[in-house]
Amino acid sequence: MQKTSNEMLIVGATLGGCRHVAGLLNFLRLAEGEGYRTRYLGTGLSPDSLLTESTLSGAAVIAVSYRLTPETAAPLLRALKAEADRRSMTDVDFVFGGTTPVCQVARQVGLFHALFDDHNSPDDVLSYLRGSDSRKKQKLPPQTLVERIEESYPRPLLRHHYGRPTMDETAEGIAKIARAEVLDVISLGPDQNAQRAFFRPDEQNPEEDGAGGVPMRTGEDLIRLYEASRRGNYPLMRCYSGTADVFAMAGLLATTINNAWCAVPLFWYNVMDGRGPRTLRRSICEAQRLMRWHAQRSIPVEVNESHHWSLRDAPDVIAVAAAYLAAYNAKAAGVGDYVAQFMFNTPAGVSFSRDLGKMLAKRQLIESLAKSDFRIWREVRSGLFSFPPDPERARGQLASSTLLQMALKPHIVHVVGYCEADHAAEADEIVRSCRITQQVVDNALRGIPDMTRDDKVRRWRDHLLREAQVLLRAIEQLGEGDDPLTDPDVLAQAVQKGYLDAPHLVGSDVALGRIQTAIIDGACVAIDPGSGRPYSEEKRLQLLQSD
Repeated sequence: MQKTSNEMLIVGATLGGCRHVAGLLNFLRLAEGEGYRTRYLGTGLSPDSLLTESTLSGAAVIAVSYRLTPETAAPLLRALKAEADRRSMTDVDFVFGGTTPVCQVARQVGLFHALFDDHNSPDDVLSYLRGSDSRKKQKLPPQTLVERIEESYPRPLLRHHYGRPTMDETAEGIAKIARAEVLDVISLGPDQNAQRAFFRPDEQNPEEDGAGGVPMRTGEDLIRLYEASRRGNYPLMRCYSGTADVFAMAGLLATTINNAWCAVPLFWYNVMDGRGPRTLRRSICEAQRLMRWHAQRSIPVEVNESHHWSLRDAPDVIAVAAAYLAAYNAKAAGVGDYVAQFMFNTPAGVSFSRDLGKMLAKRQLIESLAKSDFRIWREVRSGLFSFPPDPERARGQLASSTLLQMALKPHIVHVVGYCEADHAAEADEIVRSCRITQQVVDNALRGIPDMTRDDKVRRWRDHLLREAQVLLRAIEQLGEGDDPLTDPDVLAQAVQKGYLDAPHLVGSDVALGRIQTAIIDGACVAIDPGSGRPYSEEKRLQLLQSD
């Protein structure tokens, strides 16, 4: 098609006995929005009538729709192809819309330049209308996180974790996911041996190969996985930072998979959570240096910190304060593009309204740090432990939680596969989970009520902001330097003294592990061990300081 869109006419009709026109008319409306002239020719046309009307009108594109059975579609479409060949209509684009089974028949006919079934989104149609369908694609999708966000927003990028127990299955799955074009970021999950001992093969336990992810063992393995993604929509790739040898791993990921962004915790992956041999102070220092390493190379950074406290049943206020500390330390390390992750539904049992209030408090504190040289990209996700094992209920959880998350106007949605409560997602399950999420995103972008204006949500946000400030001031007072919130000694003391604490840390040699929490009125709050009633941060800290 050589003409510009405002010179081109698209005509559309249904064939034979088909009277289903909603999809066809929607296609024509989208075309009009892109500057095309359109004409609807009617329903139930014969192949001869359709082509005669199209030729007389000077159509450049003929949109054909048929949504009945594939058995009745086959002879009609073959007749249309034969008539088009007889008329030598090589300068016209034919596009088809119908159910998936009918589209399979239409594809075999060999007439149509593009086919759209019920799995296609409006974006797929727009890609065709803008000249970027699969037969015309020449431009590689953006291969940096920020460029990809800027091209897509307000539609968020979709990210999903993936790593199967063998290299072969993982590589094949990555290729299948890329070809499906439903995912923007494949977040590679290595197995436990790779996370803790990639550069120390003698310390790896062969019995744990494939435990928790893909058993990548060499740089060549990573290159193979990256090459598997070089098709379809060319998704970005990223990978966990590991729990040891973090600088060697950072360099390897940057050179093999073009690591889209670094994710590193501030307080975790050490003796405190048992995921590595490092001391708490050493891991804090290395996390700060790792942020700086990536900042110097203009690689975005995510400090996946706050939800680690919530995963261990810490009160909401500690999670909010931890979100601020994470962003604050990233900014101090010179990070220019910061990925702020908001994990919803954590701990399990929190209500949607309290959860949104907590996330709004986090967002307000984090975004108070934003400057032209510290850009913040919001990433949202569902909490894994909120998913029931029943697959149908899990699909409901994925959809409803995603709709709540859209209230934050995210730049990235980290999709959690609906099957994850039962087993690690396979490639087909990831594709299905992404399509569920795409539908929710489409609905939200058309317009939803502003849940952030709900009174209960705002009251809880404001309460957490006040309480988090109390906690942050107390942590600051542990140090005497110019910037105590980045001082590794101060941060380690905050954990050791119980300012930052969680019930799951009981028995730890590093953390206090004394705090008790409960879900009350949909929120996770610290409670007095004696009475079981919630108490303020001021009261909790006074009791800690008096010990």
